[in-house]
Amino acid sequence: MMRKILLFIVVMIATFSCKSVRNENVSNNQITEKKYQAKAPPTQSFGQEAFEGSNETIIRWLGMAGFMINSHGTTLMIDPVLKDFDMPLLIEFPIETKAVPHLDAILITHSDNDHYSIPTCIDLKSVTQEYHSTKYVDSLMKNQNLSSFGHNIGDTFFIKKIKVTLTPADHTWQNDYPESKNGRQWKKEDCAGFWIETPNGTIWATGDSRLMPEHLQMPTPDAILFDFSDSEWHFTFEGAVKLANAYPNTPLLLHHWGSVDAPDFAPFNGDPENLKAKVNNPERVVILAPGEPYKLSRIKN
Repeated sequence: MMRKILLFIVVMIATFSCKSVRNENVSNNQITEKKYQAKAPPTQSFGQEAFEGSNETIIRWLGMAGFMINSHGTTLMIDPVLKDFDMPLLIEFPIETKAVPHLDAILITHSDNDHYSIPTCIDLKSVTQEYHSTKYVDSLMKNQNLSSFGHNIGDTFFIKKIKVTLTPADHTWQNDYPESKNGRQWKKEDCAGFWIETPNGTIWATGDSRLMPEHLQMPTPDAILFDFSDSEWHFTFEGAVKLANAYPNTPLLLHHWGSVDAPDFAPFNGDPENLKAKVNNPERVVILAPGEPYKLSRIKN
């Protein structure tokens, strides 16, 4: 009898322990389960060949919000982040800074570190002819001894035969967060987009911005480097759809998505499939892998 009682006690303890372990595992799974996050396609690395001359204008997404443009051998990067970002990533960068042979220019839309990467810009200093941004970002670049030029919104400059004009942006999020103001009142003109005119068509890099009336009244570009983040300091998803549909035939080269492992942070979490479901002519939504080439051509309106 005693043996049966002891056996019963052992079985009950084992059963309770197993249930506890299962419950703990379920609880842990619930805690660690991540929200869905759209991810970029696998990276397509590139090297010297991407910097050679041709009769074409080729755009490559660098991941994050960065792009490289090679137009007839004139090479520039917009907001490149190629190393030392301070959040975990979902992508591999398509090129290392040490593999970049030459850049005619780097354009920076604003000072946030997912756009103005100081480590990247310093690493590329020896191979970059010049840096361009707003007046405020230019002051930061000069602190790093970069060969930089600052511009006002509406100013125009040339990179060889490529004409670049600064377009307006509203990304003064720091004013809503006193701990991020760094003792200054941030201004709209601290941030910008870039209107880039090449022999093969016009590219609009909008930069990070709330939707502004001016954004809906531009000439029709041949490609938009398109941020569709559902964030109040970006276009918002509804605003991005409105902007896209203002230029219903323009290809949308997506960025600011699928790169940073931050499923609870809206600025990094756009889903291209949601955008396709809402914009006119969804076939023009271009989902590039980091490093994948896209050939620019003029659209027919």
